[in-house]
Amino acid sequence: MSELVIKNLHVRVEDTEILKGVDLTIRSGEIHAVMGPNGTGKSTLAYALMGHPKYEITEGKATLDGEDLLGLDPSERSAKGLFLAFQYPVAVPGVSVANFLRTAINAHRKYQDPEDKGISIPEFRKKLKEKMAMLKMDESFAGRYLNDGFSGGEKKRVEILQMAALEPKISILDETDSGLDIDALKIVSDGINTISNENQGMLVITHYQRILNYVKPDFVHVMLNGTIVQSGGPELALRLEEDGYEWLREKHAS
Repeated sequence: MSELVIKNLHVRVEDTEILKGVDLTIRSGEIHAVMGPNGTGKSTLAYALMGHPKYEITEGKATLDGEDLLGLDPSERSAKGLFLAFQYPVAVPGVSVANFLRTAINAHRKYQDPEDKGISIPEFRKKLKEKMAMLKMDESFAGRYLNDGFSGGEKKRVEILQMAALEPKISILDETDSGLDIDALKIVSDGINTISNENQGMLVITHYQRILNYVKPDFVHVMLNGTIVQSGGPELALRLEEDGYEWLREKHAS
C-alpha cells in the first residue's frame, strides 16, 4: 500500500501565489478527481508535485510512502513512483515510443540499483507487448516516433502506455480528457480503468464531469482560488455538472 500525502501546500509562480494551502491524501487503489474552473490551481498542483522549476513551493510538504518528495528533482520523483500524464504531450521526432520507454525503465532501474545493467531487449519486448495488449493498442505504435504526427487521442493513449510500462505508485493525470472526442475519450478511459485495477493510486485533474462517466472516482475534490473547498463522492461531480461552481463560490466567499 502506497500513500501520497500533501499537507498545507503553498505554491508561487513568479510573484503570484497560486496554491494557498492544499491538503490531500491518495492511497493505492484509490481514484481521486480534482475539479475546478480555469486558473484555480489544478495544473499547478500537478506540476509542483512533479518538480517543475517554474513552480516555487513556499510552504507545506508532500511525501510518498513517508519520504519527502520536495527535495528531489523530477527524475528522482519519477523513480520513486510518481507519474505525470501531460495535458499537452510533447512530440520527440527521431525517438521511437519503444526506445523512449526502454530508456525510462532503465533509468528507474539504475536509480534503484546503480549496478543494474538494464532490461534486456527480449524482456522489454515481452513487457511492451503485454502492456499494449492490455491497453488494446496496435503494436505498430511502438515503432513510431514519440507523439510525432499523433492525433490527440493517440498522444493520450501513449501517455497511458507510459503509465502502464513504468508501473508507478501514484499517477497524476492532468486534464487527460482535454481535446478528445467521445470515441477517443472512451478508449483512453478504458486504459485508465485497466491500470487502476492494478492497485495504483490516481489523481485525475479535469474541468468536466464527462471523463468521470467512464473513470469512476472514489473521491471528488473541488478547487477554488488555490485551495480545496469541498470533497465528496461521485455525486459531487454530478452536482457540479448540473449547477456549476457558483454555489461553491458563494458558500466560500470571504
